[in-house]
Amino acid sequence: MEVALTYIYGIGRSSANKILAEANIDPNKKTDALAETEVAKIREVLDRSYRVEGDLRREVSLNIKRLVDLGCYRGVRHRKGLPVHGQRTHSNARTRKGPAVAIAGKKSVKAMK
Repeated sequence: MEVALTYIYGIGRSSANKILAEANIDPNKKTDALAETEVAKIREVLDRSYRVEGDLRREVSLNIKRLVDLGCYRGVRHRKGLPVHGQRTHSNARTRKGPAVAIAGKKSVKAMK
């Protein structure tokens, strides 16, 4: 159950353990062995204490939109699709920047002489 709960967006291992402890369910129990009452307990704990899936995604996207609209440094980095948290971009950041694009005419200095 501990790992199964992590498939919900916004819940990691520690949150899953807290949820299971609050609902009094064994973390090593398999999901198909859960009774309907146990599922209801988990759902109740999630609804009461956690923001997950659609609500959390909406909140995160609104936070990013707010930064972009403000035009602050982090918002500008989001807008340009560059790393936001101070990572170097000279040699890394290929995930954010996309595949490397060759610059034409910059192959060799000796060929020009």
